[in-house]
Amino acid sequence: MQAAPEILLRDIHQPPSPSLWPPAPGWWVMFAMLLLVMAAVLAWRHHRRQRCIRIARLFDDAIAEAVDAPAEVMAISALLRRAARRDQAGADVIDGDEWLALLDQGMPSGSFQSDAGYLLLEGGYRRDIDQQLLAQLRTIARLRFLRWMGVAR
Repeated sequence: MQAAPEILLRDIHQPPSPSLWPPAPGWWVMFAMLLLVMAAVLAWRHHRRQRCIRIARLFDDAIAEAVDAPAEVMAISALLRRAARRDQAGADVIDGDEWLALLDQGMPSGSFQSDAGYLLLEGGYRRDIDQQLLAQLRTIARLRFLRWMGVAR
C-alpha cells in the first residue's frame, strides 16, 4: 500500500465585506423618494410665496388705481369687505362701530377704533382727507386684508 500524500489543510476563508458603492437598489429608491419629497416641498413653498405676492399686489394695485383720496378710502373699504366675506359669512354687511370692532379682531389693540379707522367709515364722502391718516389707514388695512386672506400672521 502506498502512503497517502500529506494534504495541506487551510483555515476557512471569509469572503470580503461588501463595498459601499454602488448602493443596493433599496437605497436608490430611498434617495429618489427623498428627492421627490424635497421637490414637492420646494414647489409648495414657491406656490405659497407666489400666492402671497399676488394677494399683496391685488391690494396695492386696487389702491394705486384710485384717482383721489376718497376713492382710495372706498377701494380700501371694498377690499376689506371682500376679505371679511371670505373670512365670515355676512361680515361684509356690518356697519359702524361693529364693523370697526370686527376689523380690530386679532389686530394690535385699537388699530381701527381710532381716527384712521373712523376715516374708513366716512372718508369716502369727505372732500378733504388728511394724508397722514390715510397713510395710517392704508397700513393697517393692508395688514388686516393680508391676515384675512391667510397670507400674514
